[in-house]
This record gives sequence, structure tokens and C-alpha cells, in this order.
Amino acid sequence: MPKILTDAAVRKYRGGKTRREIRDGGVQGLFLIVQPSGAKSWALRYRRPDGRPTKLTLGPVDFSGKEPGGEPVIGTPLSLASARALAAEQYRQRKRGIDVAAKHLSEKRQKAQASQHAAANTFAALARRHIDEHARPHTRRWRDTARLLGLAYPTDGGEPIMIKGGLADRWHNREVASVDGGDLYGVIDEARRIGIPGLARRRNGASDTRARAIGAALSKLFSWLVEHRKITINPAIGMYKPKAPPARDRVLSEAEIKWLWQACDTLGEPFASLLKLLTLTGCRRGEVAGMMRGELREDGAIWTIPGARTKNGRQHVVYLPPLAREIIAAVPRVDGKAGYLFTTTGKSPVSGWSKIKRRLDTAILALARANRGADAAVREWRLHDLRRTCATNMAELGIPPHIIEVALNHISGHKAGVAGIYNRAEHSAERKAALELWAAHVEALATGRSAKVIAFKGAR
Repeated sequence: MPKILTDAAVRKYRGGKTRREIRDGGVQGLFLIVQPSGAKSWALRYRRPDGRPTKLTLGPVDFSGKEPGGEPVIGTPLSLASARALAAEQYRQRKRGIDVAAKHLSEKRQKAQASQHAAANTFAALARRHIDEHARPHTRRWRDTARLLGLAYPTDGGEPIMIKGGLADRWHNREVASVDGGDLYGVIDEARRIGIPGLARRRNGASDTRARAIGAALSKLFSWLVEHRKITINPAIGMYKPKAPPARDRVLSEAEIKWLWQACDTLGEPFASLLKLLTLTGCRRGEVAGMMRGELREDGAIWTIPGARTKNGRQHVVYLPPLAREIIAAVPRVDGKAGYLFTTTGKSPVSGWSKIKRRLDTAILALARANRGADAAVREWRLHDLRRTCATNMAELGIPPHIIEVALNHISGHKAGVAGIYNRAEHSAERKAALELWAAHVEALATGRSAKVIAFKGAR
């Protein structure tokens, strides 16, 4: 007849050379398990409905001396009294024909599956899936989208990290289905008033641009989640977002183009050459800044921008005029595996555009006042306005609109819709002549000499 265990006896047993099982005479099938290390736990031994012997581990021994509220639960620390109560309940269920070990295993498996499902459907996990499966393969500025959602992807291709205080960090354990319209409004309003969560907070007041940016990122994420059946209701539908500002129409005047060109020389390399090339080609800032030597033809006359680096995803061929080739050839070489032309590290393109723009504006204003007096002023402008300036001046030089569009890789007008699908004409000669004419015009403005190219001649 096994002895009835007491709390003092449970504490008294020590680990030995082998594992020990001490039966409790107080409840049928209950055992105290003592490991060689001294660790103690409770186990229930019984026979299944089919007669096979089995064991069910109830949980570790609780030595706190305090009885928890509620019914004892398998897997939690158990006092002697709690272990007996749990063993008695399991015995009662066995009498009803229930295989308690199988039931416990099934419940444990269901909890594990529920936990895995919850972990896989948190905001952080699904934001990363959205970036990896949609944004990264299909969008050009996927890293910016990732940062807005609170994820930073290293340039070396390593695993992304959660930005401290960003959305992925803030909602890392939150199931995405629980995020509602109120949550999204709060984030967008926060971004407008004080800054994007987790990113540098600016002190220049409210910004509708920030709010639109994070609103667009969240809208795309939740639309993707609906498409992939991760949620059934899109909380971003009808979401507040500040209206976009009116379309810009700023075009630099001839005097401003001259001052810009001259001001570039005050910046040093590689920024001086980069900004001049931006002016001559009409390409986008990221396309020029990310130029790689491998994109240039051996003689330097043609620059091919892969579709992965263009806004519309289409490969773009730029027929570089002689002035542009001279500028590229003079850029100091910084060796690096990627082969970036405009770089100071060899590992990534130049950055710090806000600082460069401020320096450029200061130099342009100094030139304007030197030419037009101390009261001269220069209207606010952005680097992207150089693209519009290029297109506008090309038109004034007599270059047809469809040639301007293909020269700048712009899909609209003649290249939009059905016309763009079926009209695949490259207009290589005309594009080459157009950029040469524009470059000659810029050079003439900058130097005061007459342009060598008098008029546009589009020829087959």
C-alpha cells in the first residue's frame, strides 16, 4: 500500500543517481517524479480505454505554498493539493471513456497551431510578407515603403530589422485583423503633426506630405491583405488622407539655368557633375544618382537605365550628348563592387539631398544678386523641376512632343493607352538630336556663347 504524500515529504525527497517515481496513496495513479538534478514534477499513470498503459505529465511541483485561484491546469506549477485535484478530475474523465492523454495532446496541438497562426498574422509579420512578396519585386521605392511600415532592410541583403518605435515595432504582437480605421487615422494624424512613427521627427510643423506617404503605404498594405485573404474588411477604405497639392508648373528661366550651372561648380564632386547631368538629361534624380558604370556603353555615348530603376518599369536608353559624356568622364572614380558613378563610399549612391539643395540655393541666390542687385530673389524650386524645365525648353526649341516624351521616358499623351501599346517606335535619331540641341542650349546659356546647333532636325 503506497504511503500518502505530504507537503513536507515532497520537499524532503532529493535527486539521486537515477530518476525516481514515488506513488501518492492519496489519489489513484498520481506520482511524484524526482529527477537526478533534483527537479520535481507530477505525473499521472493509467490505462487507456484500449488497455494500453500511458503517462500524462501534469506539471512541475509548486513550492510557493500559495494555492492559485481557479481550477488547476495541466502544464502549470502544481502544489500537492492541486495535483491531486487535477488527477482526480482526469480519473473522472477516464471513467466516462475519455482518453485524457489524447485529449490533452489534441488541445496542446490546437493551442500551438493557434499560436503559430497568431504569430504569422501579426502586423509585423504580414508587413514583411507584403514587402517581400509584393513591394520588393514590383515597386521601385520598396525600401521607402518598408521604412514607413517600420522595417529597415540592409543594403547587403541581410534580414530586415524592426525600426524602434516604428509601426512594425509598435504592433509586432498585434493581429492585423484587429487594426481598425481608428488606428490608421491615429497613425496618419501623428505623421502629419509630428512625424512618421520610428523615423526622425522634424520640427518644421505639420506636413501633409508625410501623412499622404504613410497613408498610401497603409492603403496598399491592407488592399494586399484583402487580396490574400488575411483580412475580410479593409479598414483603409474611406481613410482620411490630406489632398494632394496642385500640380507644380515651376520652370527655371534662362537666367536661373545659367546661375544653376555656375552654382554647381561651388559644390565640389561628385555633386557638381551629378546636378549638371540631371539638367542635361531630364532624367529623375534617383536614376542619375544611381547611375552605374556598367550601364554605360563602352564609348560612353549611350546610357541604358534598367527597368528596375525607372519609375514606369521600362528600360530607358539615353543618348548622351558630348557635353554629358565630358562631364561623366571627369567624375572622380571611387571603386566599389556595385560600380556606382556618383558615390563617396563606393557602396551606395550619394545622399543628403536636402543639404546639397540648401547649398545650391545659397550659391544661386548669390549669383542672382551679383547680377541683378542686392534685392534680387529666386523663386522656390525643386530638383524635380529640372525635368519640367528640360521638357519645356525642348518644346520651345522646336522638338515635337512625342520626341520629348520618349526622350524623357514619360508615358502620357502620345505614349499613353492604346497608342503606347502599339507604337513602339524608338525615334533613336530624333532623341539623340533632341538631347544634343538641349545640351547646346544649356551650354550657350552657361557660357554666353552661341549654340552650335541652330535648330532641331528630326531625320530618319
